[in-house]
This record gives sequence, structure tokens and C-alpha cells, in this order.
Amino acid sequence: MPAEGKSDMERIGLFSEMGYVTIGDKYASHYMRPFNEAASKNRQMLPGGTKTLSALQAGYFEPQFVRIFDGEAYSNPVQLRRRYRLAEAKKNLGKAFLPSNGDKLPCGLGSYYGTIGGSYAYFSPQLKAKERYIAPGKNFYTNPGKKGTGYGYANLTIGEQYPHEPDGYEVERINAKKAREEHKQLVKGGPFKLNLYPQEYFDMNPYFNDKPLPPVKKSLPKKPIAPPFKPSSPAKKSGGMKGGTFDPYPSHSADPYAIKKSKAVTTNKERQIFHPSPGPKSRPVTSIITLNVTR
Repeated sequence: MPAEGKSDMERIGLFSEMGYVTIGDKYASHYMRPFNEAASKNRQMLPGGTKTLSALQAGYFEPQFVRIFDGEAYSNPVQLRRRYRLAEAKKNLGKAFLPSNGDKLPCGLGSYYGTIGGSYAYFSPQLKAKERYIAPGKNFYTNPGKKGTGYGYANLTIGEQYPHEPDGYEVERINAKKAREEHKQLVKGGPFKLNLYPQEYFDMNPYFNDKPLPPVKKSLPKKPIAPPFKPSSPAKKSGGMKGGTFDPYPSHSADPYAIKKSKAVTTNKERQIFHPSPGPKSRPVTSIITLNVTR
């Protein structure tokens, strides 16, 4: 327990306070301490001001031009290519090979100009002598096969053909007419009709009726209609002449002609016209720009 002040148990709740990282350092209060203390000590970084863009060395960070490779050898690519061609040319034992003749171009279709062996007899376009062509003999001539089965067709069998019979115009209609006439001659009376043939209860025609119609009723004579009433003259419209009234002219009044007086303007007791109190009047206002300039 320390001689002065509270004990460690009372201050932090431990039997003894543990030691700190610092040894013997004096405590410096952070109250009223500058934020960046090193900025106020020693010499500060002073820039040299802005530089204009130019081709001089003053526009760069270094005082003199610095090469990327210091002490490298200068090489000329054109000179190196020439030296390489000369070294390769010394390896040749003789002169450069030149063909005896250049390529030959053909001068037309079927020309052998420029070929190694020239023309061949096998490819000659000249005609060769040939023997005379003798056509072979003709074959036997036979009739072609006839179409049909043989049954019902003429000139298909070994025997003679069928005799020809002429076919008249509208033979079927003439034969049917003759058959109808022969049938009428054999008939004695008319066709048999039965009166007891069953009939439907309702006839197909809804207007059909077996009973005779009743006599036609005579219509009653029409009464003559009286003509509508028309006034002697149409109603007259009022247009200042008093047409259509009971009295043609109104009774004359002896009242003198007088001009109606207009109502006087309402005034107060002192006979003065009432004027309302004027509202608020506008005044010059200073603009916002002028106020900012003044400030």
C-alpha cells in the first residue's frame, strides 16, 4: 500500500499495478498539443514553383539528361545488314546461276513452242486414210403385235374379220319411240287409280280447304269526314302595331313625358364620397448581388 493516495485495489481492483512498456519516461499531456508536431520543426519542403512546358532541361526532374543504358555501343542496322550480305557472298564458289534461256510463252492454241520434246505424231490433228464404210444388210420386216385380247376385237384372229354394219344417227332414240307406240296400242284403258289411298291428317298446303268459302261481306259505306276548322285569317304577331289585340289602339294617357332620374351615389352624413384606405405601397429593394458585393 502506497504511503500517499489510494491503493491499487481501490484504483483498478488489483493487488498490485503491473509495469508499463515505457521505463522512466515522463508523462506528456495531450491537452493543447499540436496535431503534427514534426511539421513545426526543422526545415520544411519548399517547392521551386511551377515550370512552363519547354524543351530545356529545366522542365525535367533531373538537372541533366540521363540515358537508360549508360556506356552502350552504338549500332547501325543498315551497316550490319550490308556486312552480313558480304559475308554470305564470300561463301559462293562460283558465279550466280543463270538459266540459259528464260521461260517461253505459247503463241496459240495447240502450239508446242517452249516445250522440251516438241510435237508428237500421236497427237497430230491431220486426218488419216480410212476404208470405205459398207452398211450391213437389213433385218427381217415383221408386222407389230396387235393390241387387244382377241375377244370382241376385229382383225385379231386368224380367220376373216367381222362384217361391217352401219350405225344410224340417234338409233337408240328412234327404237325407244317405236317401243312406246307399240305399248300404247296394246293398252286398252287409262291407268288404274284407287280412291281409298291413305292421306295425311294435315295437308302439306296450310291454305288448302275442302269446304266452300263463305260469301264476301259488303263493307259499310264510309262517312264523309268534315273539313278541319280554319280561321279566317292567321294570328298576327305583335310588332308595335298592336295587331291581334281586342283594341286596335291603347287608350291615350295624358301624363307628361318625364326623364327618370338616376339614383344618387350613397354617401355618408357629411355628403362625402367614401374612399377606402390605400394598401401597402411598393418600395425599392436592394438586390441579392448588391448585398453580396457590399459584404
